Amino acid sequence: MSKAAELAALIGSQTALSNRNLMINGAMQVAQRGTSNTGVTSGGYLNVDRFKYTLNSSGTFTISQSSIAPEGFATSIGIECTTADASPNYLFIETPLEGQDLQTLKKGTSNAESITFSFYVRSSKTGTYQLTVRDNDNSRQIGATYTIDAANTWERKIITFPGDTTGTLDNDNAKSMEMEWWLASGSTYNSGAVPTAWEAQANGDRAAGLTVNIGASTSDNFYITGIQMEVGEQATPFEHRSFGDELARCQRYFLNYADVRNDYGMTGDLGTGSMYNSTVLMCCIRFPIEMRTAPTMTHGSGTSFYRFWRDGSLDNFDGWTYWYDANRLGGALQAEANLSGTSGQAGRVVVNSSAGDAGYVHLDAEL
Repeated sequence: MSKAAELAALIGSQTALSNRNLMINGAMQVAQRGTSNTGVTSGGYLNVDRFKYTLNSSGTFTISQSSIAPEGFATSIGIECTTADASPNYLFIETPLEGQDLQTLKKGTSNAESITFSFYVRSSKTGTYQLTVRDNDNSRQIGATYTIDAANTWERKIITFPGDTTGTLDNDNAKSMEMEWWLASGSTYNSGAVPTAWEAQANGDRAAGLTVNIGASTSDNFYITGIQMEVGEQATPFEHRSFGDELARCQRYFLNYADVRNDYGMTGDLGTGSMYNSTVLMCCIRFPIEMRTAPTMTHGSGTSFYRFWRDGSLDNFDGWTYWYDANRLGGALQAEANLSGTSGQAGRVVVNSSAGDAGYVHLDAEL
């Protein structure tokens, strides 16, 4: 469909012009964890926010926030094989969504809405790929295939799924739905049939239509961006949101205190700290946005990774522990190091820029 036809359909459908896209970070703009990971053999949230890589025994990859992108976009997810595996277990990209953000789908009612996905893909390998949508609240799923027709060429794909009149979605902050873009699969996940209608979850159907295996050759690559999920049967032009808007949406799930520079050339200004006694430093962090749930913390630990700026001087320390569990709005951290100071002294607590990527504080509330 032409751009003019899309716009005409959008106006005629009386669909909202903003907040149409239920996906977060669909243009792959935000990558708080970094932009590239090499030697990848197992999955997780690695770089581009809200997109998780799930792989097992399927080769070795470089996965990145890539600058290879179609017109109108600056970034994509890039997956490049560096060590091949001719007999893969599984490889797919997934993104989960909260149930309270999906109530507009009216799932489980007689008026259940259709869902339309649109996205841009490019790969060195032509063939048939599969997108599967899974309802985790009711153990249901549906899927559809799409083809990449020309190698190393950006193509836009549109897939519409019918509404599901069975199984309402929980109205809470837990994972209700997840989308899976399948890139490689062994028999565990492709031994069945493509679930073209809503059905009970069955692993053998999740990648049943997949005819390619990204990772079977070191020349294999795959790129995706411009992912949009919207209510109804009409695909509309991609809803571009500002970087600030997307960052705030992503920070609900993950916060990285290692990228913000302050006046002293240090990164990750955590906030105001105070000497609790002569040896223990306290720092209270106020999150920039309410997180989905109480986050867990990970941090770098080593020589002089963090600094306490007070009275015109700097004190170094090496790590953190929770003093008490953080809630969704903020929490208190306690320095592990034995700092010499005076009870009640206050100052700024920062991540030491000279520690590079090794100095960081991550707060994780992912689904």
